[in-house]
Amino acid sequence: MIQGSMVALVTPMNADNSLDWAGLARLVDWHLEKGTHGIVAVGTTGESATLDVDEHLAVIKRVVDQVNGKVPVIAGTGANSTSEAVELTQGAKEAGADACLLVAPYYNKPTQRGMYLHHEHIAKAVDIPQILYNVPGRTAVDLLPETVLELAKLPNIIGIKEATGDMARAKAIIDGAPDGFKVISGDDETAVELMLLGGHGDISVTANVIPDKLAQMCEFAIAGDAEQARAINDSLMSLHRALFLEANPIPVKWALAQMGVIDTGIRLPMTTLSEVYHEQVRTALRDAGLIQAS
Repeated sequence: MIQGSMVALVTPMNADNSLDWAGLARLVDWHLEKGTHGIVAVGTTGESATLDVDEHLAVIKRVVDQVNGKVPVIAGTGANSTSEAVELTQGAKEAGADACLLVAPYYNKPTQRGMYLHHEHIAKAVDIPQILYNVPGRTAVDLLPETVLELAKLPNIIGIKEATGDMARAKAIIDGAPDGFKVISGDDETAVELMLLGGHGDISVTANVIPDKLAQMCEFAIAGDAEQARAINDSLMSLHRALFLEANPIPVKWALAQMGVIDTGIRLPMTTLSEVYHEQVRTALRDAGLIQAS
């Protein structure tokens, strides 16, 4: 079942920026142990923009094989080229992914009609459950609710990751979508409120560093326990904010390296966290009990 805390998994890299397969295996085991409800492999946080196609599909395959059906694996397969998105989505299906996450086609700035036809084409080309992903702050295009609701009529488009943080928009999609359509937050700070409106989970950056708390928060929110869900979220707010002091995944990869979980590798054009932000991220990690005071 695709719901709850779904980590937008980082892709571990060695100091020379080659893929760290041992680090990836440790991360997946850690998330399974800590109760993460699903794993998104090679999304934005997984540096999909800098992995070549072979690397991209190899990471998905490794995650799928290691998870071995314990939780859903959602593969990031979006692209601003429709044919490339089809290629990645087909590859993810062959690798055994449970679903694919397809970001709105960035940079090209297509019309709503163009975005509809893009997603319709991929949905018809590859028979795998597909989740739309709207993040206009990164893509420069906004997949509007009316377009989402038209796409929701296609049988294998099963949900959306809505990352605007706009609760009125989220509520409009939740209320207008067919039964079973998943509305999932892509904004950690507001994810609790979206779930309390009837949403189904959080594809989370913060879950990379504190997976058990994110899983608990999502369980309470989906069950309608607003008091406990909000209490956990309030305790994590400094972490949510610290992990976006620079463009994702710069802060979260630096934080995981500080925790000793992964090495420091990150690929250009992304760079390691600017020194001016080090203490803010360290303070958030210390406050959450994730690193010791120095």
